[in-house]
Amino acid sequence: MNERIRELMIKADYPAPELALRAQALVELIVQECLDACSRANEIRHFVPPTQEQVVLSCMREIEQHFGVSND
Repeated sequence: MNERIRELMIKADYPAPELALRAQALVELIVQECLDACSRANEIRHFVPPTQEQVVLSCMREIEQHFGVSND
């Protein structure tokens, strides 16, 4: 298991170590959805090519909307 996933599970006080493999599969699916959201955000088209900052902010908004969470 990825060390960062393990750290997040500890931080979230994940209740059952025996479910770790299922949790890892869930995390991998969530990460893939985030990557897909960023890919969609990278496809934004403007009259002028977007800046890197615009693409990053668009990616963040796409993830927030997709999962219904806020970075506030």
